[in-house]
Amino acid sequence: MIVVMKPGATKEQIEHMIQRVEELGLKSHVIHGTERTVIAAIGDKRDEHRQSLESGPGVAEVVPILAPYKVASLEVKRERTVVRTGSLSVGNCHLGIIAGPCSVESEEQTLSTARAVKAAGATALRGGAFKPRTSPYSFQGLKEEGLKILAAARAETGLPIVTEVIGPADVPLVAKYADVLQIGARNMQNYPLLEAVGVVNKPVLLKRGASATLDELLLASEYILNAGNQNVMLCERGIRTFETHTRFTLPVASVPYLHERTHLPIIVDPSHGTGHSSLVPRTAAAAVAAGADGLILEVHPNPERALSDGFQSLTFEQFGEAMDLIRRVAEAVGKKIEPAPGSRCRVRIESAAAN
Repeated sequence: MIVVMKPGATKEQIEHMIQRVEELGLKSHVIHGTERTVIAAIGDKRDEHRQSLESGPGVAEVVPILAPYKVASLEVKRERTVVRTGSLSVGNCHLGIIAGPCSVESEEQTLSTARAVKAAGATALRGGAFKPRTSPYSFQGLKEEGLKILAAARAETGLPIVTEVIGPADVPLVAKYADVLQIGARNMQNYPLLEAVGVVNKPVLLKRGASATLDELLLASEYILNAGNQNVMLCERGIRTFETHTRFTLPVASVPYLHERTHLPIIVDPSHGTGHSSLVPRTAAAAVAAGADGLILEVHPNPERALSDGFQSLTFEQFGEAMDLIRRVAEAVGKKIEPAPGSRCRVRIESAAAN
């Protein structure tokens, strides 16, 4: 349930209600809005304490959270979450563009890609240092050496780094170098890993599993949020269906559906979602038109020689052309790729919870 404080509730009243929630054996999550503060009370025995909490000082009302995912729900927070790190802003009217190679293969390959994607308008650099692959004989990544190369690319270009972490034991190492921790599709329900990134003060990009429902994705995000990390981005990267014309089936409808149920920003991955570089630009534009808060795109200086996913990677020239299209669509729907520092903007997105 959520304890909705009255507009103008004092700091002392809010602190008192946080203490009261925790005295009842519930976990408190405080969300400070522009107009009022709400306190999410999470636990197994919530409803029996409702009347007790309603009588608290400064409390406007106590209402149940109907969604199975509590902290991620729009019932708890009506304002859109905006995740920021360096030049990357994702959420509300801010469109983040994360681009780079699937795998970090060498310093030259990574630095040249970082320079090219920044010149074309990317706001963050992606690159895999740890690569969980279907076959144990495939390239598994350069690991810490790859992280050091990514850090060198950030030092030169200023682009924040988005890279995958594949196990709880690797979280401290990856967090030492990365600006955003990516949880890959294979690990969406690796709950120890979700809890491990939940206690790190770094944004998390959580990818949907290839066979996961959207409710399962939202519940996976709840593990991270419940551990204390509120900077979570959800990523639609396509699901496995009977179709064979694309690598996966990318349901663009996931974007408005999720916006009706969660305040978390939604990123779309058209590279994995289609598996064909020729399909990526227009699919990316379609995702932006549907309301996506960000895109994550694979770009390589020579896709033909890429050690992983070359068939879905854009060349530098193709990425530049894709960015031209994405900018036009973003402008049409009120999204900003490069917002001015401190700028405020608001995109109206109707939600089922608000109707």
